[in-house]
Amino acid sequence: MTFLSTLALAIALLVVVPYAAHRLRRRRSDVLPFAAIRLLDPSPPAARRRSRVEDVPLFFVRAAAILVLALLGASPFVRCARQSIERPGGASVALAIVLDDSMSMRVRDPSGKTRFDRARESGIELLGSARDGDAVAVVLAGTPVRVALAATSDLEAARRTLADAQPSDRGTDLDRAASMATELLGPLPQVDKRIAVFSDLADGHVDSPPFGEGSSVPIWLALPELRGFATDCAVLTADRVAAGVRVEVACGPGATAKGRVVTVEDASGKSVGHAVLGADGVRTSVSVRVSDAPRVPFVARLDRADAIAADDVAPVLDDLGRTSIAIVADTADETPVTGGAPVVEQALAALMVDIDVRPMLAFPDTAADLGGAVGVLIDDPPGFTPEQRHALAGFIRQGGGVLVALGPRAAGAPLGASFEPVLANPVAWRATDSRGADPARVTGALAPYALSLADLGAPRRAELSNEDRAGLEAFANWTDGAPLVARRTLGRGEAWLVSLPFSIDASDLPLRPGFLALMDGWVQSVRQRGVATRVSVGGAWTWTGAERPEIRGGRGTFSGSRTEGLWRFEPAEIGAYSVTVDGRIETRVAMPDVREIDLRPRAVSSLLTSGSVGHGSSTIDASPALAWALLGLWAAELTLRVWSRRRLQARPLE
Repeated sequence: MTFLSTLALAIALLVVVPYAAHRLRRRRSDVLPFAAIRLLDPSPPAARRRSRVEDVPLFFVRAAAILVLALLGASPFVRCARQSIERPGGASVALAIVLDDSMSMRVRDPSGKTRFDRARESGIELLGSARDGDAVAVVLAGTPVRVALAATSDLEAARRTLADAQPSDRGTDLDRAASMATELLGPLPQVDKRIAVFSDLADGHVDSPPFGEGSSVPIWLALPELRGFATDCAVLTADRVAAGVRVEVACGPGATAKGRVVTVEDASGKSVGHAVLGADGVRTSVSVRVSDAPRVPFVARLDRADAIAADDVAPVLDDLGRTSIAIVADTADETPVTGGAPVVEQALAALMVDIDVRPMLAFPDTAADLGGAVGVLIDDPPGFTPEQRHALAGFIRQGGGVLVALGPRAAGAPLGASFEPVLANPVAWRATDSRGADPARVTGALAPYALSLADLGAPRRAELSNEDRAGLEAFANWTDGAPLVARRTLGRGEAWLVSLPFSIDASDLPLRPGFLALMDGWVQSVRQRGVATRVSVGGAWTWTGAERPEIRGGRGTFSGSRTEGLWRFEPAEIGAYSVTVDGRIETRVAMPDVREIDLRPRAVSSLLTSGSVGHGSSTIDASPALAWALLGLWAAELTLRVWSRRRLQARPLE
């Protein structure tokens, strides 16, 4: 409380003045003895009755007027913790509100409120100071960043958007959110543009440059108190293995999983096994023995509550949850002379793709043996048996991707083996006069590296029938027009074909930059088309060539979005999802984003906490209401005085 507000409230002490005045009016008259008065009958003191009955309301009205006068004098100096927009020039403002809806915003304060609840309420308070003519946009900073409301002057729509916003388990992308907010404000006519950020700044990038530096639009961190540090551990994966359940736990800085207990529970919540975490580190895993339990839905739960309770439980998958690429290749032909892993494995390692590589001796006879795989790379196979063809067809049509490199073994396929459903006719292995690809006819991901494919030094190549060539989409052609790299779509999946094997002895293709581009383009394609069993929140499940998928989980039922024939769904919450697509029901799991377990706040630019954009407090202007109250009390005093006088005059003389 300031000196001026204290001085103004001191006016209330003047309430003793009317009290003293009324007390003086009530003093008894001096009594003088007079002998003759004893011969008269005593009469009631009428004046005293009027003072006792009629002046009490008048006293309270006068006292209330003095108190209201004190409040009126102090009201310009009273402030409260309420968000408001600063208007140095008084003109209209273009404001973008960035609301962080990531998992770290689920941390609760001592009062039980989450960071997200406080951020949402403060955002609505901030809109309370907006005026007609202001433009407001709302951006959600959870990965991927989304525009919840494009810039609009409809302030009520902005309030509804913030009120309807819900927390999620996504990661955080503050840089992209600020960039998107800047793009939304760019075309607006208002000269005064600013961005208000409601976030704890725990985006997992503590070593990055301070947030907000170099922004072309002023950024204001509206609730800096949300940046409090907390510790958290999460159950990342839980997979059913032969001996039980394998559980992986990750902890953020300052937290430890050592000594915590992992319990596996059935659908009723009954424990079917537990284990104590003994290792201490960022990531650790433990095996929980539940081998005698039936294969029913299980969950793995971490004991002892921490900052975020939602990530302490994860569903158990019966098959391999992590996506992978299976490689079927002859290691004798694939391995370089200098030793080491086969060429294709080295290429995938050089690309640093976040995906497992599973070498296989031969393509399996059943699609179940490819559980968890989104793609299969097959180098120079000698055709496929009927069982392999059935498994291959099912894998591709359900969204899988295949890359087949054709070579001399493909041309010598034994009786009963073929390349169906990828190719309908046999493959020939013949000499070629073409030195390599025609750079002018290289497209897609290979286009930037077309010159590296111009001279491959290949004396022989695989040739396809005209019927098979007609059904292919070529990415690169030989100089004589034959396909070098092509693909064919089958159901929800696709097959890529290369008319050279991945052997250094057969050509220089594995040594060219275009080979890495080929691997990268294929991996990106299968990751987009394939449906991974487990993805991080903010990632996506996609389906190509499928009917509308139905996804159950989280807060309801979803169908995803469709763009150019591709169905896409991004889970917003961790947990299990039931996916029905093309009549087949599958279980998918959304796992926590590891970056959200790191609850350390990111550094910010010093400009973000300045008051040039907004304030965390505002002046309470109660002067109009208090003035009307004071006027009403003055009118009430006049009324009481007139009423008391008329009543006294109307009283009959006794």
